[in-house]
Amino acid sequence: MYGIVDCDNCYVSCERVFRPDLNGKPVVVLSNNDGCVVARSNEAKKMGIKAGTPYYQLAQMFPNEKIAVFSSNYELYGELTGRVVEIIRQEAPAYFRYSIDECFVYFNSQFTITTPPLGGWGAFNSQFGASAANPDTLNSNLKVWGENLHKRIRKSVGMPVSIGIAPTKTLAKMASFFAKKYTGYRHCCVIDTDEKRRKALKLFPIDEVWGIGRRNAARLHSMGVTTAFDFAQMPASLVRASLNNIVIYRTWQELNGMDAIPNEEMAKKKSICTSRSFNGMVTDLDTLKTHVSNYAARCAEKLRQQDTVATIVAVFLNTNVFREDLPQYWNFQEKRLTVGTNSTIDIVKAAMEVLQSIYIKGYHYKKAGVIVMGIGPRSPMQLDLFDFHAEQFQKMKRLDAVIDRINKVNGSETIVLGSQQYTQKDGKGKAEVFANAIKHDFRSKNPTTRWKDIIRLK
Repeated sequence: MYGIVDCDNCYVSCERVFRPDLNGKPVVVLSNNDGCVVARSNEAKKMGIKAGTPYYQLAQMFPNEKIAVFSSNYELYGELTGRVVEIIRQEAPAYFRYSIDECFVYFNSQFTITTPPLGGWGAFNSQFGASAANPDTLNSNLKVWGENLHKRIRKSVGMPVSIGIAPTKTLAKMASFFAKKYTGYRHCCVIDTDEKRRKALKLFPIDEVWGIGRRNAARLHSMGVTTAFDFAQMPASLVRASLNNIVIYRTWQELNGMDAIPNEEMAKKKSICTSRSFNGMVTDLDTLKTHVSNYAARCAEKLRQQDTVATIVAVFLNTNVFREDLPQYWNFQEKRLTVGTNSTIDIVKAAMEVLQSIYIKGYHYKKAGVIVMGIGPRSPMQLDLFDFHAEQFQKMKRLDAVIDRINKVNGSETIVLGSQQYTQKDGKGKAEVFANAIKHDFRSKNPTTRWKDIIRLK
């Protein structure tokens, strides 16, 4: 059996941890540079606020409504969701983190509950019955486990989660949808019989099925397929012939109860991309270098987090396609490295070389990004026989480890490369780091990672 633990309205829930006064009120979180809505509370969804709505339109669309607005604060979100994952690690036999707000867990046939629910087994027995909650006789009572996990995360971190459990990952994702939508499940939905599976499939629109995607959903609609059940009833030969996509076929297998999607516990990303749209237009090379340096540094951090190295560093650069009154330009180039690396200095240096080669003066640039590819394990690693300096390699490794540690303890971007710092508009004063340079008029504090933001009780 598989389970998935999904943080409800993740970014909004993170903001509410330190703002409990916002519970039950409409809350939205904006994208980088405070561009558009990327996360909404249930109250905001009921008002009709759509994901992707530009921020400036909110006041026009809802003039008489009080909506709490926050800028994206990924440092806070990463810290709080990391605490959720730590609890999952303690409670689950095996797990892997799928995204910032989702975590898959695995259960074998011998799984039993050993951690007492909040309030003890006695209180739990009085609610659910002694036979359901007795840890000595219970074998794989996953419903009890899920409800217990939700209560512990809610009490320890302050965030609500929804848990879906089923024989396949796709069905588990579906179950988490029902757990989130219907309060009767008490935050945990288990699909453990064929009858439950068929009922869930009939209630689930094909557009929402994990792995289908918008384009394939439109194609299936044209074939008369509107629900997950319709899709699961299609002959396997028709699925392969009409869609010709191994991912879609595996989804079809999973909906029919076959475990088809490979376990990704040890899987590493094959490429890593960091990109942003700028707050306004950028024309000068120096500002572009600062942006790209930050994107490259973030890619290097992600490589180290999964203990891998990259052999290709690519940069792309483009103008604003919506400004038809301005000249348009787009370019992408890559640099191949002789030896794989996850060093921030090496990745940034390579990105700077690529940027220099694709930059053309006179254009108004709107977006840039860095992609690292050719990713492989850090050890063993293919070295260059003629141009490898072991002592320098070890120094760079120790330097990155120290910087990562300092930034983890004292807050992200406590220490950065000089090329990552943004100069003030007037050229005076202390340089800014990336998190402060982008527009963030509504950003909350970071009381769990920065001493200056620690909560003070009056």
